[in-house]
Amino acid sequence: MRQLRAEWGTDHGSVQRVAKQLGYGTESIRSWVAQADIDDGRAPWVTSSEARRIAELEHENRELKRANEILKRAASFFGAELDRQHRNWSRSSTRTGPSSGWSRSSLCWLRPR
Repeated sequence: MRQLRAEWGTDHGSVQRVAKQLGYGTESIRSWVAQADIDDGRAPWVTSSEARRIAELEHENRELKRANEILKRAASFFGAELDRQHRNWSRSSTRTGPSSGWSRSSLCWLRPR
């Protein structure tokens, strides 16, 4: 295509001719040539490798956001559980015996500082 473009000085008719010779659609050839020009730096736009990298980064970003949301929910759940245990412990000092399974020293890390 580039050779025909250089010889004729235009793309007019050359895309149709090449498409017919190769047995592909005209628009397919036109888009392949346009992308090849971009990839070779002959036309401004995002190259194929850059587009692939952007897609990978967008996928990674979605996964990280999803993981972040899971971690936020887990932290909220476990924080509420610890708070509930702390409130139960502070309401009743009689539950610190052997029957409760808890001792004051084992719960000292639950107290706010």
